[in-house]
Amino acid sequence: MFDGSYNTSLVLFSLVVAILASYTALDMAGRITTAEGKSAHWWLAGGSGAMGLGIWSMHFIGMLAFSLPIPLGYDALITLLSLLIAIATSAFALWLVSQKELPWLRLGCGALLMGTGVAGMHYTGMAAMRMTPGIRYIPSIFCLSVLIAIVASGVALWIAFRLRRQSSQVWLLRAGAGVVMGCAIVGMHYTGMAAAQFPLGSACGAARDGVSIGWLALVIIIVTLAVLAIALIISVLDLRLESRTMALAISLAEANQELTHLALHDNLTKLPNRVLFEDRLDQAIRGADREKTRFGLMFMDLDGFKAINDAYGHHTGDLLLVEVAQRIVGNVRAQDTIARVGGDEFVLITNVGEPTDAATVADKLLRAIREPFQVAGHELRVSASIGIAMYPGNGVHQHELLTNADAAMYHAKALGRNTSCFFEVSMNANVHEQLQLAQDLRSALERRELILHYQPKFEAPNGPITGVEALVRWAHPTRGLIPPDEFIPLAEKTGLIVPLDEWVLNEACRQMREWRDAGHTSWTMAVNLSALQFSHARLVETVREALQRHALEPRCLTLEITESTAMRDADASLKILQQLHDMGVRISIDDFGTGYSSLLYLKRLPASELKIDRGFIRDLAHDTEDAAIVSAIVALGQTLNLKIVAEGVETEAQQQFLTRLGCNSLQGFLLGRPMPAAQFIETISQIDVLDGVA
Repeated sequence: MFDGSYNTSLVLFSLVVAILASYTALDMAGRITTAEGKSAHWWLAGGSGAMGLGIWSMHFIGMLAFSLPIPLGYDALITLLSLLIAIATSAFALWLVSQKELPWLRLGCGALLMGTGVAGMHYTGMAAMRMTPGIRYIPSIFCLSVLIAIVASGVALWIAFRLRRQSSQVWLLRAGAGVVMGCAIVGMHYTGMAAAQFPLGSACGAARDGVSIGWLALVIIIVTLAVLAIALIISVLDLRLESRTMALAISLAEANQELTHLALHDNLTKLPNRVLFEDRLDQAIRGADREKTRFGLMFMDLDGFKAINDAYGHHTGDLLLVEVAQRIVGNVRAQDTIARVGGDEFVLITNVGEPTDAATVADKLLRAIREPFQVAGHELRVSASIGIAMYPGNGVHQHELLTNADAAMYHAKALGRNTSCFFEVSMNANVHEQLQLAQDLRSALERRELILHYQPKFEAPNGPITGVEALVRWAHPTRGLIPPDEFIPLAEKTGLIVPLDEWVLNEACRQMREWRDAGHTSWTMAVNLSALQFSHARLVETVREALQRHALEPRCLTLEITESTAMRDADASLKILQQLHDMGVRISIDDFGTGYSSLLYLKRLPASELKIDRGFIRDLAHDTEDAAIVSAIVALGQTLNLKIVAEGVETEAQQQFLTRLGCNSLQGFLLGRPMPAAQFIETISQIDVLDGVA
């Protein structure tokens, strides 16, 4: 027998290639598992080629490391066949480990097939030498090599299946597993080589017409390392791209989820908003129709919330709303829907079978809400008025159902508040009247039904007249003269207050121009601004346009804004009022003393006068507390160099007391009632204090 020998360098290179091929196989298994669609097929094809080439290269480099004392060569076609066997075996292995499960029976069958394939590749490569006489194999060592191939294949499949998922430490585990698998593959190869015997006188048939081995080892090593390196680099880059894409997809999904939540929930209380509530109500109606069940709809409005909001500011009011929302949620069932649909308005869809059950839920909520709240260091108390509508019975669709629950809530307020009330058909009359009044108000501006009455302001105590206040009235064609306290709240609720205020401002400026042309050049015109108009983006421009339209000097116009409106957002109010002041318009803080003002902000406001609320004037002669408050307001105004106007003066005692305190101007029924422009001039001309002024 010929004695063979090995090139140590090539043996070491074969081990390196085997380890690198094993690591590449593990990495490809992970990529195929995470890929989807056509991408998975491409990774399977590419991975099979790279893995098969690596295993085959290890085998062929090992073959090239072996030498005999005769010329050797390899048949190209048979060698190519061994490469195809390696690629096919690799494809089977990668497909197997990419499955969702790998039970023991499947693992065993896979190990048998893959081991047979690896052994087939090896011995097919040996046959490429075309030895004459043929190579003899020691049966025991031959069987051992096949057994090693099967066992190594089973271990490789199990390791690849376990390490196919990506994680922060998986590369380290794969490196260790690659070393184990590489050594097993090398062990199988050299065990198979040890089983081969070459009789004396043997000749290699492929030595003359086969592939020359002189330069082949170097080429195979370079090509194989390049292919495996490229495969790994592509895998790493694709994994990073996939990770970034996945991170971006997760971020987009989270952003979409957050946007969806924001679109369907109230930003303050985090409760469902009107959009989501209407969808839930529609589902509740369909479910009740389908299952022949009933549910209750409750419309809740807080009693006394506006007073707290005005007294402590909007920040405290918002915190109170959050606390109320949490308390309501804590007293209803998880399957019920509670939503915030307005400032202090909440609605509840509760799955109850009978009205008595709905009444029980409402009573529970009433008790919970009227318990004191601890908010921003204050103990605050509110109650609720609840209107209840049942479905079916109190409406056939969601708009009617909600309207009826709203009507019942207003009826509960009319009964004294802090109570609940079931809807009755008779309540619709008031609702329909309000709806009709709102429709009439929309067309009142176009039909010129709104008029202004003017109430004089007198220099204390008796004159002369310093100016007038414009007060809007509605001359309804069928209802007669409607006072502002009946339609102003409706205008604010429907948003019509902004165009209404603009009309009042323009008409007041027009009338002031007419009076100045008639010689009343010392008068000023006061116009009230609603909270909505004050926060409107075009307020300053609207005032400027009205003054320019009627060629009126800005100092002739006084804009009255309530204390609570001015303090709602003091910094924003300061900017708006400063722009108006810079224009030359006078600013008056109306209803002073009824809100909660910070003196720090009050002294910064560019106001020219304070107007004492009529509530302090009404019982001035009998109530020492009101007298003390009025005295303090007058003293504060004088300290800040502001003129003081007292409204609601109805008795001579009030007139004398306010004059002694130092009020600059007085306004009230004692001195002059609001009246139309023509009557105003006629009445004023009869007052003695105007002789020589008109």
